[in-house]
Amino acid sequence: MDDLIAKLRAFAAERDWDQFHSPKNLAMALAVEAAELLEHFQWLTEEESRTLDPETLAKVREEIGDVQLYLARLADKLGLSPLDAARDKLEINRRKYPPEKARGNAVKSTDFDR
Repeated sequence: MDDLIAKLRAFAAERDWDQFHSPKNLAMALAVEAAELLEHFQWLTEEESRTLDPETLAKVREEIGDVQLYLARLADKLGLSPLDAARDKLEINRRKYPPEKARGNAVKSTDFDR
């Protein structure tokens, strides 16, 4: 991840784009790229979404790359480690969704006791 962030810094510096890479702008760009990722799944059935044709899969891969790049750049601008943030969030979710309550259902943790 550190290598990717260093390459992103250099990429932006070479193009004098750092002036545009505020956390606000990067968060907005991230949302746009996530929406572009969603577009490839719009109107597909569950099964179709699991068995993408090679052309669509290549486009999805590219959009995942865009999302990852903007997420890494945003985290860097905020002085955060995206991997540490993900690890910490996974631990929070592990506690919120114990297997004995969460297994086999998709309800929010706040709805477990309803």
